[in-house]
Amino acid sequence: MKSEDVKQRIQMLRKLVEYHRTLYHTFDAPELSDAAFDTLKNELEELELKHPAFASKNSPTQKVGGRPLDKFVKVPHEVPMLSFNDAFSEEEMREWEERIWKYLGNSEVQPRNASVYFCELKIDGLAIELVYEKGKLVTAATRGDGVIGEDVTQNVKTIPDVPQRLEKLGKWPVPDHCVMRGEIFISLKELVRINREREREGKVLYANTRNMAAGSIRQLDPAIAASRNLKSFQYDLVAGIPKDIKRHEEKHKVLASWGCSVNPYTKAVKDLDGVFAFRDEWVKKREKLHYEIDGVVVLVQDNEIFEQLGAIGKSPRGAIAYKFSPKEATTVVQDVQFQVGRTGVITPVALLKPVEVSGVTISHATLHNFDEIKRLGVKIGDTVVVARSGDVIPKVLSVITDLRTGKEKNIKVPEKCPVDHSPVKRDGVFLRCSNPRCGARNRNQIIHFVSRGALNIQGLGKKVVDRFIDEGLISHAGDIFFLEEGDIAALERFGEKSAQNLMKQIKQARMVDAVKFIYALGIPHVGEETARVLLPSLRAKRGNLDSVSEVIIAARALTLDDLQEIQDVGPKVAQSIYDWFRAEENKEFIHMLEEAGLKITMSKTKGSAGVFAGKRIVLTGTLSSMSRQRAKEIIEKEGGHFDLSFTKETQIVIVGDNPGSKLQKAREQGVEIWFEKDFLSRLKKTF
Repeated sequence: MKSEDVKQRIQMLRKLVEYHRTLYHTFDAPELSDAAFDTLKNELEELELKHPAFASKNSPTQKVGGRPLDKFVKVPHEVPMLSFNDAFSEEEMREWEERIWKYLGNSEVQPRNASVYFCELKIDGLAIELVYEKGKLVTAATRGDGVIGEDVTQNVKTIPDVPQRLEKLGKWPVPDHCVMRGEIFISLKELVRINREREREGKVLYANTRNMAAGSIRQLDPAIAASRNLKSFQYDLVAGIPKDIKRHEEKHKVLASWGCSVNPYTKAVKDLDGVFAFRDEWVKKREKLHYEIDGVVVLVQDNEIFEQLGAIGKSPRGAIAYKFSPKEATTVVQDVQFQVGRTGVITPVALLKPVEVSGVTISHATLHNFDEIKRLGVKIGDTVVVARSGDVIPKVLSVITDLRTGKEKNIKVPEKCPVDHSPVKRDGVFLRCSNPRCGARNRNQIIHFVSRGALNIQGLGKKVVDRFIDEGLISHAGDIFFLEEGDIAALERFGEKSAQNLMKQIKQARMVDAVKFIYALGIPHVGEETARVLLPSLRAKRGNLDSVSEVIIAARALTLDDLQEIQDVGPKVAQSIYDWFRAEENKEFIHMLEEAGLKITMSKTKGSAGVFAGKRIVLTGTLSSMSRQRAKEIIEKEGGHFDLSFTKETQIVIVGDNPGSKLQKAREQGVEIWFEKDFLSRLKKTF
């Protein structure tokens, strides 16, 4: 992104984040989901971090919460009530750790204690400050702008989990003055109950538990707060800290000893690996809780080191919110591709700047049809909100038009099919290729491309290919290499593990044997054996064929006469090969394979030194020790020619169980016969 574009993006993001931040913190009336807002805010923070020349003290990333409302009494905070910066990945957490220890002048973490970090659940609620004088609760205030909050004491006093008076239940005496911080939240069950009541009364529903907790506390009538069954945990002590307390973990013990409600799900860990394990544990367990959490809070354990780190902008350096992957996120539509299904239906699919949603990275989102494009008003270059929903690929939920720069492009309705260039016709809300065979033919090409004799992508069988085509994930065989794990994991019968396994297979397929690559192209009349005999002529033109472009250049250098001189290549096959490499419709396919980074390898055969060198061999019947394909691979590796049919040039017939007519022909013509045990015996001499 150019410097001017970065500057413009930052300025637009600041305005938008400030607007939604005010709705969220001040009025408890968000227009975006928390997850979508978080990704916008995170993008702004990353851009400001990477481009410090455009940093500004007035950026919303440097502010805390929102301004206090006029209807509440203002309360100054004794210690600024900061909020945390967010991290969404292990990489961002490692960058945070590097920054804090670099700030202290340490090249690595040098803790005084066995544990370096303390992990807590990040509850999705409303932060609150509690002030006690001589053990009695005198003030409860919201965060406000971090310096001045709102006095909500009467409402907070209705919450059973907030002690009205502190008691000495352990070794630490209750101080005359103390200030603690906590979180007020509401259960998921209570959210459902209250929203049902509001629906019956015709009132606006609360969007989530955080929205409801904030709305309940910021009522002028304490009776409303009392009716909401609000909950609270206290998690920090900022004034009145006993002198012998050296670690954040011990603050929790002090709070518990004074009768405060402390979340039991915390953990002290010695390094970031422990942080990652804690987060991963609660990604799986979060659904079992009766309240919402959206990540974990990670703090430097040592209180003295934490204080030395201080704050930057609105956030303490020594703490960070390590968020769970959002269920919704914002990203940019980089292009729109038209995929052709098996029945010829043409589906518009948004190609996205890769973004993490629900724990996996996605790069595609369905736009369904042109009626949906019109409803959304989406353009190429737009910033959009995407989500994973149901068992289909992610979809675009909305467009953030406030981030448009004027460079966005309208999505044009295609006049011709992107596969075979036939005219496109309208069929209700759908577009369809006018050639009834188009989709089916394209499907067969993809299935051939991934088959065992070709790229051999295990897990990508006919049913999976059909699903990918129908969902608009792939239209050409080359599209396979541009899939992201999240594009696959979203589909029915796929989970993250299945998606990971398939992505691993696709990655491995980027290294492909030259013969298998030529066969995979699907050139008419070119089978595996023709691909094999074609290879020496290609190498004669270019030498070492280590990339798609080298293979293509070599193939285009072959004349019809060159091709017809190759053994077993007749005029019809030669013309087919010659035409295929020069056809316009194949150029895009080849270009996609080049963009995918396919690497071509050469089979290491023993050639004239192999045990089957120069022999033409056929197989009849079924081998008990291996598949027909495996036998073929071994024979060819050992320098032999594996033929499908018995001919006058056949020199050896290998016989398995239930042999066919090839055995009889071998006997009649005196051709050498090897039974399976003979075949295996020859192999033992080599392997």
